[in-house]
Amino acid sequence: MAETNGDLGALYNDQVSKGKIWQVIGASSLGTVIEWYDFYIFGSLTTVISPLFYPPGNDTFAYIMYLATFAVGFLVRPFGALFFGRIGDVVGRKYAFLVTLLIMGGATAVLGFLPTFETIGWAAPIILLILRILQGLALGGEYGGAAVYVAEHVPDSQRGFYTSFIQITATLGLFMSLAVILIVQNTMSPEQFAGKTDGIAGWRIPFLVSIFLIIISLYIRLKMEESPIFQQVKSSGMTSANPLIEAFTKWKNLKTVLISLFGATAGQGVVWYAGQFFALFYLQTILNVNNTSSQYIVAIALLLALPFFVFFGALSDRIGRKWIILGGCLLAMLTYIPIYGAMQSAAGSNVVTATSQKDPVTGAIKLTPQSAAPDGTLVTAEKVLPYTSLGELLSQSAAWKLIFLIFIQVFWVTMVYGPIAAYLVEAFPAKIRYTALSLPYHIGNGVFGGLLPLIGVSLIAQTGNIYAGLYYPMAIAGITFVVGAILLRETRGHKIWEEVDSKS
Repeated sequence: MAETNGDLGALYNDQVSKGKIWQVIGASSLGTVIEWYDFYIFGSLTTVISPLFYPPGNDTFAYIMYLATFAVGFLVRPFGALFFGRIGDVVGRKYAFLVTLLIMGGATAVLGFLPTFETIGWAAPIILLILRILQGLALGGEYGGAAVYVAEHVPDSQRGFYTSFIQITATLGLFMSLAVILIVQNTMSPEQFAGKTDGIAGWRIPFLVSIFLIIISLYIRLKMEESPIFQQVKSSGMTSANPLIEAFTKWKNLKTVLISLFGATAGQGVVWYAGQFFALFYLQTILNVNNTSSQYIVAIALLLALPFFVFFGALSDRIGRKWIILGGCLLAMLTYIPIYGAMQSAAGSNVVTATSQKDPVTGAIKLTPQSAAPDGTLVTAEKVLPYTSLGELLSQSAAWKLIFLIFIQVFWVTMVYGPIAAYLVEAFPAKIRYTALSLPYHIGNGVFGGLLPLIGVSLIAQTGNIYAGLYYPMAIAGITFVVGAILLRETRGHKIWEEVDSKS
């Protein structure tokens, strides 16, 4: 790191030792992992609990409605980004993500106790929707706070490396949600897990585990100090009186927001959700792979890919952020169709189309994957890889092929996601950083990315083409590559410590 001037350089040398940096990363990452875990349990349990909160009789309708509720959590994330971003830029980074942790934890705990449609009728999906909105608002404020907090503690020359540990948290949260679900499933019968027997329903346990995780994370975060850069900004009177107005009405800042959205985070968002969530949905609902086997396959692929978030974050400190992010978008766009074609072949269910039938009463569309019989006729696809034991699953070559194909998709995710926090922090000035970076991040991920499972499944239901759901992420990734290649500026080397120190 270049030597800084005045008080800020001394502040860095005195307070932010390497040991301190790892404490900051540990405390920030733990809370963020738990928030992502809470957020993704909802999606990881889609096929199990979606029929429980909607009127019985049409599982596809319940599935799509549940996905819509899942998507609402993403749609409200930009509003959470604006609300908590303003708090983070005016009051402090630490305070903002203490509040988000409490909201996320409370909403997830209530989900664990929420009665089903059979018990309270339409109140169940309504409350479910409200809780999902609260989760989305909380996550909208969490990520920006964690990324900024870590970035403002670390040397300019290693920002990509250190912030990549925050980037791991989203995938690690998804991995944890799958792991906890699989552990609980393996300790009880399918009927107990689905809540069809006496006693607590097994699907509720992953939500309730969150209560203990939140208490631990809250204790750790209460002991954290404010970011040294924010302390300097506040003590020198540089904080923005209205970061929302300054970030989004001044053309210089608004232009950076728009370029960051369409030239980086929109493509990053769809690549993230295609490679992880859509892949899981696709295995379970289109290729008819057993639910437990699908979760094992995705979880193993995620675990294998985790180190590459740090690899590409560190690489961006050496060669730059821009072309790593855009390279991931381009590779994803070019390879999705061949990858999903290979997944279809590897699964062995021989699904070639998905027929839809309109319910004459509700108007809902019921989706049924169809496979080709030896004589060429279409028949309803059967479940494949019906294993609940990890050892049995891994003895099948088809499972390893699917793990590899998911791993490739997650590898593209690590390229686009590993360096993105460093880029966003460097793109915006300190006094509006929390607010300004949170909005393009959460629109890119929450709207463009978060809607992917719903759009993808709906397109397949409408067209019968099992690859139709891929056209959306391919188009967004392509647009991002073009916009980013032309307009996105390289931020590697931007010295945010000197930026603040020179204005104090």
